[in-house]
Amino acid sequence: MNPAWLELPVRDAVAPLRQALEARGVAVLAAPPGTGKTTLVPLALAGLVDGAPGPVRRVLVAEPRRLAVRAAARRMAWLLGEPVGRRVGYTVRGERKVGPDTVVEVVTTGVLLQRLQREAELGGVDAVVLDECHERHLDADTALAFLLDVRAALRPELQLLCASATSDTAAWAGLLGGEDGPAPVVEAHGVSYPVEVVWAPPPRAVRPPHGTRTDPALLDHVAATVRRALGERGGDLLCFLPGVGEIARVAGLLAGTVDAEVLQLHGQAPQSVQDAALAAGDRRRVILATSVAESSLTVPGVRTVVDCGLAREPRTDHARGLSGLVTVRASLAAGRQRAGRAGREAPGAVYRCWAEVEDARAPRFPAPEIALADLTGFALQAACWGDPDARGLALPDRPPGGAMAAARQTLTALGAVDATGRATERGLRIARTGLHPRLGRALLDGTGAVGAHRAAELVALLSEEPPRALGDDLLTVWRTVRGARDPYASRWQQEVRRLRNAASPPARPDVPDRPGGSGTPSARTAAPSDAVAAGLVVALAYPERIARARTADGPYLMASGTAAETGGGSALAGAGWLAVAVADRPAGSPSARIQRAVALDEQTARLAGASLLTERTEVRWVVPPGGRRGDVAARRVEELGAIELAAAPLTDPDPGLLRAALLEGLAREGVGSLLNWSAKAVGLRQRLALLHRVLGAPWPDVGDEALAAVAEDWLEPELSRARRRSDLERLDTAAALQRLLPWATGEAGRLDELAPERITVPSGARIRVDYSGERPVLAVKLQELFGWQAAPALVDGRVPLTVHLLSPAGRPAAVTGDLASFWREGYRAVRAELRGRYPRHAWPEHPGAE
Repeated sequence: MNPAWLELPVRDAVAPLRQALEARGVAVLAAPPGTGKTTLVPLALAGLVDGAPGPVRRVLVAEPRRLAVRAAARRMAWLLGEPVGRRVGYTVRGERKVGPDTVVEVVTTGVLLQRLQREAELGGVDAVVLDECHERHLDADTALAFLLDVRAALRPELQLLCASATSDTAAWAGLLGGEDGPAPVVEAHGVSYPVEVVWAPPPRAVRPPHGTRTDPALLDHVAATVRRALGERGGDLLCFLPGVGEIARVAGLLAGTVDAEVLQLHGQAPQSVQDAALAAGDRRRVILATSVAESSLTVPGVRTVVDCGLAREPRTDHARGLSGLVTVRASLAAGRQRAGRAGREAPGAVYRCWAEVEDARAPRFPAPEIALADLTGFALQAACWGDPDARGLALPDRPPGGAMAAARQTLTALGAVDATGRATERGLRIARTGLHPRLGRALLDGTGAVGAHRAAELVALLSEEPPRALGDDLLTVWRTVRGARDPYASRWQQEVRRLRNAASPPARPDVPDRPGGSGTPSARTAAPSDAVAAGLVVALAYPERIARARTADGPYLMASGTAAETGGGSALAGAGWLAVAVADRPAGSPSARIQRAVALDEQTARLAGASLLTERTEVRWVVPPGGRRGDVAARRVEELGAIELAAAPLTDPDPGLLRAALLEGLAREGVGSLLNWSAKAVGLRQRLALLHRVLGAPWPDVGDEALAAVAEDWLEPELSRARRRSDLERLDTAAALQRLLPWATGEAGRLDELAPERITVPSGARIRVDYSGERPVLAVKLQELFGWQAAPALVDGRVPLTVHLLSPAGRPAAVTGDLASFWREGYRAVRAELRGRYPRHAWPEHPGAE
């Protein structure tokens, strides 16, 4: 064995770790990055380290990323002095390098979950190491819960080790130990050299990240900081950036401006680049990396770290059916991990591209993925495990109830679970594909519709995201990748081969062309075109993202009800229908942004979205665009989710729906404007309003809102016979209002007493009272009141009557609320004026006594 293992700090923890596992079967290892926990500990547990006691045992090591799997396997094989595939091998999705002598196998946590679902006992495996458990990936949390179940029910002798690069181990120890008390915690202390912190905030303010967008000004500053650090420090430089796009931009800014080799380290990087980044070179290097280099990988030769301070986290918008990654402020724990990379081999420095005061607003730890991500895949794993609600799983954090409910709804629509949440046979087949359930469904159903090879090729495009430089039209991307020979095309072809195997034997597709129909996607022509095939498979994966253009040049409406738009210069512009594969919703935007899609036709949309096809009767009050007069619209509507496909007039609508539509119209337009109010009705309404204002109950409120709220009480039976606006306008509102009077209490009979419609004056005339103002008004010729000392008060004497006194010609002469006072003080002046104008009329000096 290569003597280099003797220099790994973790070697001192091997013996106590063995003892802990022998005693309890479970343990937690806390060892910072660079101590050798990922490479030496599995070899020691397998008995492959020089002088290790006991027989050779088989160890399974689970890593969160494919890049880390390959790197760990290569490093362990190097220590043993042999190639990968002999005693140390690895398996990632679509690639396996193991042999008959392999005893240490490194796998992704996703591969481990697949194996547990196929063979829960993990026959032949003596120990499982869950590495980097502190990163809180969903697959790792799920695998740990399943393994604890296996130990409790099937294989208590299976040893389980959680390895963490941080010292926050209490929760893991408690989870592993269960009722027997916390599991043993073994710590390995690495050689830690001092790391100088250099605060290097941007010279001017930068915009905070929105969605996946990072302010270019920050990336310009990061590139400038890299150049500065190269001039001030020696050794290799490791720069942390949130994603592949940011890495590519900073690499472009550095190209030709630094005397160093610039490498881009991320999960999609070619194997040669990954190898170059993880091995010491002869030339000085700048490694631009995502968070994959925080703890999963050891990058030798690094003396300087430049940290942009950002990270990517998953987010799911359950209401709109959108999920993806967003850029966020990195946690303080991540910042410590990143800075520590500069002090693994010698004293170093970290340049932090933000102001020190901003750390006060940063989260302490990264949020666990289970709290943020789309849980559809997790829910299917739990259902296949026999625990649909995941209540019996020993998880570090419980899954959010809303996210689990949304996941269950999706799985039910896919036919992956039954009404009780248990996995169906179809659900088991989807789970065995190793894909997200949506993509698994597209592979199985697409195989029967477009053929196994084309279905595999298209689903591989969805699972292995192509470079953004290839454009937003997936059909064009598909045709381009088919003939390419670049690293992405190689990975894609490898995934295609795996998916073809996963899809066989071909499933009988069960996607009807309409609810209750017997057609399937295979009911099309025997060989659909590539364009049809692409649209169908993408739409099978994401039926709620089927979108139709609202106008000739967009925007679009998705079946989920979400508005969406293509980017400027999109190759998809002008397509009437789209099957959207990738979309996000930028912060503050009312519409989703379509990033990857393929055009399709309505027939294909109906076929793939059959579960969303509905027919319904729609009877509602509709106000035409730009119009003010609404009316009842009754239609039979065919829809694909929120997309209206066709509509036809409904001649005999349901009376209940019709009634509801008319009431909606009354509520929206108001009874004051929608109904026809005769003078008699207006007068009655004004009288009732006065009584309600003065006396309250039992006299009714007859304001617009109040009348609309009780329309069913006072507009029946006329409302039941009405079918449209014109019927409402013909209603006798005066007669209808009578129904609101307090007949039950007997007070209705006092209406004319409390608020009379007319009042008899001394001349014998019956004069109408005007109730339109705040106080009732009696407008009467002055001479008709001769002999009337005082005007009566209404509403049992509570409301004085205002008298408008008119000349013999009916013109206003005076206004008074106190007729007796007018006779005493105002009449003389009015008499003098009117006597001159109207000499033929009698003008007594004391009219109140006449």
